[in-house]
Amino acid sequence: MEKLIKELEYRRVEQQTRRHFLRNCGFGLGALGLGSLLGSCDSGASKTAQVAGGKVPHFRPTAKRVIYIHMAGAPSQLELFDYKPELVKYDGVDCPAEFLEGKKFAFIQGVPKMLGPQGKFKQFGESGAWMSDYVPYMHDLADDLTFIKSMHTDQFNHAPAQLLMHTGGARLGRPSLGAWAAYGLGSENNNLPGFIVLTSGGKQPDAGKSIWGSGFLPSVYQGVQCRTGGDPVLYVSDPNGISRDMRKNTIEAINEINRQTYEQVQDPEILTRISQYEMAFRMQMSVPEVMDVSKEPQYIRDMYGVKPGEGSFALNCLLARKLIENDVRFVQLFDWGWDGHGTSAADNVGGGLHEKCRQTDQPVAALLQDLKMRGLLEDTLVVWGGEFGRTPMQENRNGLVMPYMGRDHHLDAFTVWMAGGGVKKGFTHGETDELGYYGVKDRVHVHDLQATILHLMGFDHERFTYPFQGRNFRLTDTEGKVVKSILA
Repeated sequence: MEKLIKELEYRRVEQQTRRHFLRNCGFGLGALGLGSLLGSCDSGASKTAQVAGGKVPHFRPTAKRVIYIHMAGAPSQLELFDYKPELVKYDGVDCPAEFLEGKKFAFIQGVPKMLGPQGKFKQFGESGAWMSDYVPYMHDLADDLTFIKSMHTDQFNHAPAQLLMHTGGARLGRPSLGAWAAYGLGSENNNLPGFIVLTSGGKQPDAGKSIWGSGFLPSVYQGVQCRTGGDPVLYVSDPNGISRDMRKNTIEAINEINRQTYEQVQDPEILTRISQYEMAFRMQMSVPEVMDVSKEPQYIRDMYGVKPGEGSFALNCLLARKLIENDVRFVQLFDWGWDGHGTSAADNVGGGLHEKCRQTDQPVAALLQDLKMRGLLEDTLVVWGGEFGRTPMQENRNGLVMPYMGRDHHLDAFTVWMAGGGVKKGFTHGETDELGYYGVKDRVHVHDLQATILHLMGFDHERFTYPFQGRNFRLTDTEGKVVKSILA
């Protein structure tokens, strides 16, 4: 603490010299009057939070909050939601030549065999939505969902495909969808970040933390990853021997140095740093409380399938409801382990995929039911999907069939579903051919999905931009159109 006080005194003396230099060089930056803009840590809701976004929407949003559930690895649409009875007839038959000519696959070589659906399908609800026995809990929610069955993408490897899905580009450096949401919508709770990420499945997504990063947006907009064991956020607790008042005084001293530096150099990242220090201080009280599910009624925990003391996808779903109930704008759930190549008992579209569905089907259904019960689903958009689809052919490598039933990565057809937040109920958009290989009706590109999500949040994706390196960038790059047929 003494070092910080001395540093403050040094900065006050040095400040006059630097201002004189900047003024004489013609910059004329002057002081911004940050005292009126930025509050102190004990103000409860510092105005520094204003740095964290809050644009005027282009039109009235129907989705005030978003929960995006990403099954990292790409679940097979042909086992879950896109029923193809003709594919049953072709099971074990050599793949047609037109499916192979001029096409690129991640692993398939030679002529693979066609592979029939491994799940048993039926229609559910008044909408008659097709679902397999892999997702029994979702059957009762058929009339709450909008299925997009004609999704397609440009990338067939996991990391670039995940980047494209969440940042609009297959290379590193672009802001994620959640960061754009935080930039646009701001935060309704000054004690919690506007964008929170929860992961499960034992590993991070292939693209790493970049898919919830802020890219060229100020870093205050990046997703904050919370843990389901120990401290929800690393170092959120006070160190041993440090009281809360001492922590507050330290942060105030550090932020005073940062304010003085900002007055001199006008770097917006300094405002981000100030905001993050203050947010971290407030999160010491707010995050542990929100992340504590012990006060939830037992029937709610049972509905999700949450087990005491166990971090899991089920717990993350319950936490997602609690977070958006506390006005977090964007909650991202990543669950790893959805690859289905057929290389092992866990990595296939039979038992392996069935087990992943067993872990996640009940919690996802419970999340939707819980949101409905609380009147939150109407203005909360829930999105479920992966980064691409799976082929209707059984995967082979070097001409050898895999030991288990598996499918390769597929660009041209996969399924995403959405619920709440202004989308139609019990509706299906798009259609694939009789074997599930290619979208033949109302195809939807990844950029179209992004444009639609932004539209539901009140933003015209073509006008929702940020200046960087001499031009205005947007999430959808230079493409994308809103899928208007799914809007309620």
